[in-house]
Amino acid sequence: MSESAEPGPYAPLLRTALVLIGTGTAGAYHAGVLHALHEAGVKIDIVAGRGMGAVSALFAAIDGGQRLWGEKGFWRSPGVRGLYAWRRSLRLAFWAAVVAVLIVAAPLAAVAAGATVFPIDFVLRMAGLGGGAGLTGAYVDLATRAFAPDGLPTWLPRLVVLVLGTSAVIVVAEAVRSAGPRRRRGAFWWRGVGAPLSSREAVAHCWRSLWDLLRGAAALRQPAPADLALRYADLLADNLGQPGFRELLITAHDLDAHRDLVFALVSEPRRRTLIRRPSTAAAEQRRAEVVDLSGPGRAHLVDAVAASLAVPLATDTHSMTFEADSYWRGETHRVCDRPGSLMRMLEELADLGVEQAILVSASPELSGPHALAAGRLDGRGRAGEYLQSAEASAVRDAARLMAARNAQMFTFTIRPGHNPIGPFDFAGEYDDRSDRRQPLTELMGLGYRDAYQQFIEPVVGASGEGVGDGKSEVRS
Repeated sequence: MSESAEPGPYAPLLRTALVLIGTGTAGAYHAGVLHALHEAGVKIDIVAGRGMGAVSALFAAIDGGQRLWGEKGFWRSPGVRGLYAWRRSLRLAFWAAVVAVLIVAAPLAAVAAGATVFPIDFVLRMAGLGGGAGLTGAYVDLATRAFAPDGLPTWLPRLVVLVLGTSAVIVVAEAVRSAGPRRRRGAFWWRGVGAPLSSREAVAHCWRSLWDLLRGAAALRQPAPADLALRYADLLADNLGQPGFRELLITAHDLDAHRDLVFALVSEPRRRTLIRRPSTAAAEQRRAEVVDLSGPGRAHLVDAVAASLAVPLATDTHSMTFEADSYWRGETHRVCDRPGSLMRMLEELADLGVEQAILVSASPELSGPHALAAGRLDGRGRAGEYLQSAEASAVRDAARLMAARNAQMFTFTIRPGHNPIGPFDFAGEYDDRSDRRQPLTELMGLGYRDAYQQFIEPVVGASGEGVGDGKSEVRS
């Protein structure tokens, strides 16, 4: 795998793939890179993605990258801050516990108030400002009525039971509503607990942004995700080969089958390679793993997006139901993302005739000793640290394996040298190196600069080949 900082044997005439990988905020880095590649006129034949990279690939495949980096685009929308929020049942349980503690602490607060009332009343009397019973008398009278048998001792337990009972009913209702088509093992209350984060808003935001792109200026109502996915697949299939339209490949992981799934929409000559019709053992394996989005399987594009945005352990998996005539005979499987599926993606691209690939990852690799940063204490930050480390390892392992196999596919990597923003830091994050907070817009700018500094100028420029009519200067 060619190092991104060194010129490589890049040639615009070779079949080129753009590989976008990463979770959550990595999509903002992808947007910056796509902006630079679009501006420089770099030719792309097929886009592949996993995680949030699948969403970036959806837009790039129909020349809609501007909807990612534009002023009113995907990553500049205020709704981005709500992506991968804590699960609603967990938030409700937390605030219900807080309210219950405050209610129970009311008598203690009343006693603590007395510790301040008496000194204040004493000072006022010494200054000749207190008269009659003063503050002490008023406080004693109030405390007597509050702690009467029909006062706080009666109402506080009722309020606590009401708050906790209401939250329990809502949690149970959500558990019933979120029950999938598959039977699940374990006690019923685990359904209410579920995964800590929710990918529901990320999926919804993806389809909203994609609909804004497809409908243009028409004031049409957004269709259901399944219908919108069919429209997208038909649009891409009908326009493959036209300027701005590119082949699409998305990978996800089948948790029940213990294997990766490949969702692909490619041109007809390579579609035969993708599905491999002959009845052999290898063909049967591919039937179990490959979903052809240009045929009847195009309805599974909605499953590909939902699975890519389902983060292992952090969110619930997505339930995908296969067709009755498929390898899995109508079964419903749990699918999600897998950071380590990069090698499978590169192998699939090589089978589809890709000769050079541009790999984009927002996960930096540690430069060497004495470059450690303080560990994260928050839950989403800890999960993000693991995901970034796993992705960095996947990129490094893929480079070694491709080199060991002498693969006839050159791969150029674009990645940041330093990125303080974790996968779930949609509101930005504090950078201890620069002693300031960095927003997502800065991560987009970083992707833009890295694309020029690591690929466009040293690789494309050194090849001596023209790439288009776009500009090639680096902008800050």
